[in-house]
This record gives sequence, C-alpha cells and structure tokens, in this order.
Amino acid sequence: MASHVVSVAPHGDRKSEAQREVWGQTLAELGRVYPNLLVLDGDLANSTRAEIFENAYPGRFLQMGIAEQNMMGVAGGLATVGMVPWLSSFAVFLASRDLDQLRMVVAQPRLNVKIGAGYAGIMTGKTGKTHQSVDDVAIMRALPHMLVLSPADCVELRQMMAAMMRDSSPTYLRLIRDSLPNIFGADYRFTIGDVYVVREGTDLTIFSHGPQTVRALDAADLLQAEGISAHLVHVPTIKPLDEEAIVTHAAKTGLVVTTEDHNRLGGLGGAIAEVLGQRQPTRMRIHGWDDTFGESGDNDALLEKYGLTPRHIAEQARSLVRSRGSQG
Repeated sequence: MASHVVSVAPHGDRKSEAQREVWGQTLAELGRVYPNLLVLDGDLANSTRAEIFENAYPGRFLQMGIAEQNMMGVAGGLATVGMVPWLSSFAVFLASRDLDQLRMVVAQPRLNVKIGAGYAGIMTGKTGKTHQSVDDVAIMRALPHMLVLSPADCVELRQMMAAMMRDSSPTYLRLIRDSLPNIFGADYRFTIGDVYVVREGTDLTIFSHGPQTVRALDAADLLQAEGISAHLVHVPTIKPLDEEAIVTHAAKTGLVVTTEDHNRLGGLGGAIAEVLGQRQPTRMRIHGWDDTFGESGDNDALLEKYGLTPRHIAEQARSLVRSRGSQG
C-alpha cells in the first residue's frame, strides 16, 4: 500500500459522467478480455445499466429476478468452477437482503465474486428511504475477507474494475446513480489499497471516499477563501485500509475531518477513528448522515437537508480549526 499526491482537473475541464453508465460499458469491455466474466442481475439491468453487458454477451448474462439471496448463492457456485460473477443490483439490497448468503457462501470461503452495488448513498432517483443505503460500508467492512472500494469518479471507476478482475478477493464496489464531474486526469493510476492526496494543506486533514471527495474538493476551495488550508486525502479502498497512510496524513495537521455519503456510524469515519484511537490519538470530527434514514427528493435538496454539501463539510472543518485556536 502507498500514498500518492495526484493532480485534479480544473473546474472547467471536468467532464461529467454517470457511474452506472460507465460500469455497464466497462463490464462489456472487460468481457472481451475475460471470457469467464459473467453478470448476474436482480431484475434491475435497465437501472444499473448491466443491460449494456447483456446486449454484448447475452449468453453470459443471467437474469436472476428479484431473488437476491439466490443470486448470491448462484454466484458463489459459479466462482467455485472458475467463473468471475459480477452482481448487478442496488446497494441497499446487495448489502442487506442477501447478507446471510454473502457471509456463508462467498466471504467465508473467500470466493471471487464481485458485487456491483448501484444506487449507493442518498442520490437514488427519488426512490426514498427504502432504496437508500445508509449502512452498507459498515456492513461490508465488518465482513472478513471482503474488499470495499468506492470510486470518486469514472476515471477511477474504470481502473478500479480492471484491478478487481486482476484480484481474486470477494469485492464490494460502491456506485452512485447520477452524473458527477471527473476530477482525475489521464495520468491517474489506481491501485487497490492506496490512498491519494488530491489537495495538500497544513491546517487540517480531510479524509473522504466516493463522490463525496468531489464535494470535499469544493469545500477546500471555500476554506481556502477564508485562509484555512485543507489537506484532502481520497480513500478509495476502505478495506483494506492503509493504516500507515492514515496515521501519516493525520499527523501532518493534527486535526481530522472525515466526510462520506453514509451513516456517520460505522463507515470510513469509524474506520479511521479506530486506527487513530489506537495508533495516533487525534482530534477529529466524523461527518456523514446523522444516524437517520432518508426520504425521496431531488438530489440537491437531499444533499442540503442531510448536510452533505461542500458548505456543510466546510462548516465541520472551520469549527474544528477554530476549536484548536480557542484552546491556545
């Protein structure tokens, strides 16, 4: 594992793409390289865009219906005979509805099953609390043998999926529904387990994952305008977590804010608190969903109501920095 300083594209050069579209396209591209790649779908191929793979390789696409428990069991069986099954459904179903099967027939025997968890987080196309995953990272990182990955943008997603095919671990891939800007350029290189410094700073360290890193970048701009220098670290591999890098980047500033589109309990914030509590006690704030379920609404309205916007991240950071100053 390692830590890298990477450049990000200027605002005007950031092309927007939807992770679900790129996921489907990349599956089809990988299908040409790996004839043992199969896709199992839980009756959501049109939403997750697994239908792109279905159209390219109909004989390697298995429609499992609304039966996630059975889908996970079938995936485990296929993995035992050398296939690499990718599961297509929503994160809220793949992290909870089939959890017993995942634990017993995939995680325990450490089988090569890839979980494409679409519609993660708060932006789920107005489907509301029943379809919003507030706890999936907590569940998945607590399962032994599981890898947990969360791409910031589609540049990273493409490389992440290729890396997943080179790795034989059972893997949970967290994907969002809607378009967001790409922050990484053509020179970006993803490696499982590594962390990436997307902005260097001196006053506090912000850790984030997934598209929340894009919002954290905007928050860093807001803070910079106030004279606060944020050191922003993107953590695309939530498990296994690079503990040495976490300790190093926390020690750089002595203050830490974590931010994520997930319950503030049990996600990346909890993982980092566990590491720092044992190895580098550090003043920190854990920012995310305030231990609540969501509701249906437009993306911007939901991000605002549940406190996930760049402004909210900046508020957490500003408050923490000021609290240090007030203590001398």
